[in-house]
Amino acid sequence: MNESPKLHPVQRLGLFGGSFDPVHLGHLLVAHAAVEELGLTQLFFVPAAQSPFKPEIQPAPDAVRLQLLRLALAGNTQCEIDDQEIRRGGPSYAIDTLRDYARRFPQAELFYLVGADNLAKLPLWREADQLTRLAEFVVIPRPGDEVGPFPAPFRGRKLAGFPTAVSSSQIRERVRAGRSIDPLVPAAVAEAIRNNRLYL
Repeated sequence: MNESPKLHPVQRLGLFGGSFDPVHLGHLLVAHAAVEELGLTQLFFVPAAQSPFKPEIQPAPDAVRLQLLRLALAGNTQCEIDDQEIRRGGPSYAIDTLRDYARRFPQAELFYLVGADNLAKLPLWREADQLTRLAEFVVIPRPGDEVGPFPAPFRGRKLAGFPTAVSSSQIRERVRAGRSIDPLVPAAVAEAIRNNRLYL
């Protein structure tokens, strides 16, 4: 299914990349905070095909992760799914996605959300110098973590948001251990994980 974004005129676009394996309430809180704090016209969830920094980790099948995202975002008009990285296949690089947005939305301001644990690694990202010209980076904090300065030449800000320690790996571990994930993911996502016996 092609989930490329609608080409409506927008001014402030947020891109939220990640494996979303699975999507959880922490992701949705980040999305809400980003839309609110950055004054975004639209926020795009961009699930990666494969993280270039975690080549040994094989995420759940693309169709599964996309379906869980659809369930989690149902009825949310300010968030959309962009599956371009999945359609491209192979390692997913932010530069390819940002160039696509800059080409299609040349007048828009672009904001790229990144986890605090990735902040120090930004200079190692592919074509890092070009990334800084295309988007402002927004750091997603975790509870109790100090967010350090942006490494040159990156520019950006910290999301105040609703810091949460929920992680996808934690949810996968709870599923394997037979423990409840109901408080950590949307109800429809929890049901789909149970019904499809995912992450066992």
